Amino acid sequence: MSGAMVEMPAALRERRGLGPGESFCFACRPDRPCFNTCCADVNIILTPLDVLGLSRRLGMTTTAFLAAHTVRLETKELQLPVVALRMSDADGKPCPFVGPVGCTVYDDRPWACRMYPVGMALPPARAGEEPQPLFFLFEDEFCDGRQDGAAWTVEQWRGDQGVVEREELEKGFRALVSHPWFIGGRRLDDKRTEMFFTGCYDLDRFRTFVLESSFLDRFTLDAELIRALKSDDHELLQLAFRWLRFALFGEPTLTVRPHQPSPRRRS
Repeated sequence: MSGAMVEMPAALRERRGLGPGESFCFACRPDRPCFNTCCADVNIILTPLDVLGLSRRLGMTTTAFLAAHTVRLETKELQLPVVALRMSDADGKPCPFVGPVGCTVYDDRPWACRMYPVGMALPPARAGEEPQPLFFLFEDEFCDGRQDGAAWTVEQWRGDQGVVEREELEKGFRALVSHPWFIGGRRLDDKRTEMFFTGCYDLDRFRTFVLESSFLDRFTLDAELIRALKSDDHELLQLAFRWLRFALFGEPTLTVRPHQPSPRRRS
């Protein structure tokens, strides 16, 4: 990123920005009067790893989890599909995975839940620059956790919440949604929008596509990787990100077998 300051997105300008080394106070405990308050009637956008982790935690396929527990939305800027956790129909619309003593899927809780009260946004893509995240602080009046908790920097908080390792696995996803191809307002057509949704969120459907279609006849993949794809979800997710860069943007992220057509570069 260049030395110029990146402007905070309009929706976040009223939030307190958190620069490197800046600290905030926070602690969430069952004895807080607001405990579980933030786990109801809230818009929780799920990342690919969120969908994968929650579906496996519940013993479901990603296809079944998406149908039962999510709402499909679309980003305003890029019109890309995203999924939000579906709140329950009970009074107050609580998260379906919250119980009297807290989160029942805590080890697989979504990225947004891990990060709270810290938020993150990626600025629009710029040619020749890798977008750097902007961090900000939610200062909700209902939350008592920010009154007398421990002091954290953003990096300390991300490390404590196990976010860093997860984000490393999702680097390919961030590269897709901040890709320079979108500069100038270009949009994916309906077919490629569905490809994006399948590759990012419906990993079990993508696995079927890879193993039961002509995919392995078209692309050259290492034999060890092919074996891993049958059961290793993280390897499969990385392949999905590579495939999407190939299919959506015409990048040489996969090796086409001889006599197989390469994708046309999208105009």
